[in-house]
Amino acid sequence: MRRPLAVLGLLVVLLAACRSSGRAEPAPAPEPLRPAWQPASLPLPSGLSGRLALRDAAACAGRWFVVGAVVDAAGVTRPAAWSSADAASWTPLRAVPRSPYGEENVLTAAGCRDGRLAAVGGKSGGVHGNPRISTWRQGADGSLVEVPAEFEVFGGADAVNAGRIAGGSRGWLISGNRATGAAAWVSPDGADFRLVSAVPGLATDAGGRPWAADGTATASGWLMVGSVQGSGRTGSAAVVWTSADGSAWRRAVLPGGDADQDLQRVVRAGDRTVAVGRRGDGLGAWLGEGDAWRPGGGLGGAGTDRPGRVWGLAARGDGAWAVVAGSAAGAGWFSTDGTRWSPVALPVAVPAASDRTVAVAAAGEVALLLVDDGAGARVWSARGPWRPA
Repeated sequence: MRRPLAVLGLLVVLLAACRSSGRAEPAPAPEPLRPAWQPASLPLPSGLSGRLALRDAAACAGRWFVVGAVVDAAGVTRPAAWSSADAASWTPLRAVPRSPYGEENVLTAAGCRDGRLAAVGGKSGGVHGNPRISTWRQGADGSLVEVPAEFEVFGGADAVNAGRIAGGSRGWLISGNRATGAAAWVSPDGADFRLVSAVPGLATDAGGRPWAADGTATASGWLMVGSVQGSGRTGSAAVVWTSADGSAWRRAVLPGGDADQDLQRVVRAGDRTVAVGRRGDGLGAWLGEGDAWRPGGGLGGAGTDRPGRVWGLAARGDGAWAVVAGSAAGAGWFSTDGTRWSPVALPVAVPAASDRTVAVAAAGEVALLLVDDGAGARVWSARGPWRPA
């Protein structure tokens, strides 16, 4: 009987050795973070009545902003914006339209620089019902004043979309797209935006048709993110654009093999740039340090209503957090380094439909969440370190 026992002992040793020398066991899933979300109330601007239609949020230099519109019972819209010093108590800003379309603008994108707001708004009109785009900037008295633009600056035969707006030391950047490819609008002060399109790097070329989704300021200028769809293929590749002055742009395709990828949101988080978008069937991050980019961690995506939809990305003092379409338990994600992402419990499920709106903002240890599901708009804030329950 000793020989069978000896053989059995040897098998146990060999199995243990194989297990120890094999691939490491996967790391346990991180514990969900549960911020103490507090609802915030946004008062109606003076002289307006109706429901709030909220579209975007921004924060910088100790100020918080939310933009959108007020929709009356007849469906008429009026531009609206709010400001706060703590993301809890809000004050309406006085909107000063300068054009007939501006009087009915819905403010769709917000940017912040030196504690002041700039926004992009629009209203469909004219013979063809095309969006009439205006920019808005905050004056010295705190009011938000429309800056009307010639129709061809944002519209015209090549118009596709004017998307998100970002502020930085060099002024303002609006990222978007034209029939010629990706586009940028730049301004040193928010008073006059200059369209940059159909130039090398932004224009459709032999490398494919590009799409710009978001932009941010960097220490050396501007950065936009998006995708490029190559000729003769159905998928897309993730790309970044960099520019020192907003006029000349350099496009770089990020490594990703044959997986269908794009970048939908970007933010500066400390010394690195964090971008988030689709990666195959899920969602993932890319990390930029200087001109070098590498894949970051995955954000899950399984079980969400639309795994490829990223609604928002913002930088807290201790990391970056993203909101994607999904349940209250599966739509929020946070990472201190862009590599390991932890789920963040949200106060409400996040819709996936394109006619709904979700936005995030953050500064220091405070985060802001905005959700407009078409029936009503709500805002929450959470402060302090995020820890598992």
